[in-house]
Amino acid sequence: MSASFTLAEIAERCGAELQGDGSRRISGVETLDHAGADQISFFNHARYRKSLRETRAAAVILRPSDAADCPSNMLLTDNPYLVWARVTNCFAPLQVQEAGIHATASVDPNARIDAGAVVAAGVVIGAGAVIEANAYVGPNCVIGREVVLGQGSRLLASVVLMDRVRLGKNCLIHPGAVIGSDGFGLANDQGRWEKVAQLGSVVLGDNVEVGANTTIDRGAVRDTRIHDGVKLDNQIQVAHNVEIGENTAIAACTGISGSTRIGSGCTLAGGVGVVGHIELADGVHVSGASVVSRSLREPGVYTGGVLAMPHKVWQKNIARIKQLDSMARRLRALEKALAQSQDEQDSIKE
Repeated sequence: MSASFTLAEIAERCGAELQGDGSRRISGVETLDHAGADQISFFNHARYRKSLRETRAAAVILRPSDAADCPSNMLLTDNPYLVWARVTNCFAPLQVQEAGIHATASVDPNARIDAGAVVAAGVVIGAGAVIEANAYVGPNCVIGREVVLGQGSRLLASVVLMDRVRLGKNCLIHPGAVIGSDGFGLANDQGRWEKVAQLGSVVLGDNVEVGANTTIDRGAVRDTRIHDGVKLDNQIQVAHNVEIGENTAIAACTGISGSTRIGSGCTLAGGVGVVGHIELADGVHVSGASVVSRSLREPGVYTGGVLAMPHKVWQKNIARIKQLDSMARRLRALEKALAQSQDEQDSIKE
């Protein structure tokens, strides 16, 4: 049976001020354009004001300053997207699994699995691993030796935790993620590469989320560390010995090179590249497709990408970029000649 709540119940659960009929029953969420008489939506950007005015939603989450444009019941808040997040979780389907170990799972006898944990079909768990209370290990996950999976943490499917990886409480790891793979450590011997043993591991704090097919490498000597509340999107590469501070969020396809330290409360947008052995201060925000090649020691927004443009315009701009050095040299020569000419004129006047 699908969930259903009154508007008054939703307002209380989600921390918003109700304006309208609190007894109105809500059975789901939708966009402004598609919401029906039993659904709730939200408004958070001026570009959708026409949709707000025309919506048929039973209720809309929005700021008090936008209330005049809303034709329906309202949940008022200074942070509509946050309240929307809480509302969506009210309607998220409950996934209830019976505790226990599936018959097809392969569990080493020296592993310790709490009686309240769920171990699904096809799982492999190595010696010395510890699976704590209410943890969930989804189908076909592989857990190495001496791994610790914290209380309430969830591995959704086909997740790999290599030896000695440690996850805190209430982590969420999406399908295909690999945590604790070897870092890219190689020494050159007259043109041939020799592997450097990766002796550290990976430690995740509490409430960390790791997206699908994201890879977090183990440390070369010390551990790679992802602190409490960090959120990593899909297909991110985190290299060895990286440290990511609390409540930092990183979007898809970002690559972080080894031994980089990223502070707390940072955001890295999609496709960002970060070189190794640098530091990003707390509160640094990097725009999409930027390359960070030096330490950013002050909080703020940093942008290093070049926006897309018509190909012919790009060709012209590239041609000019190639001329910048010679143009700069000519400009310096002109400035020097101009200064010299000015000095000569001043001496004549004297």
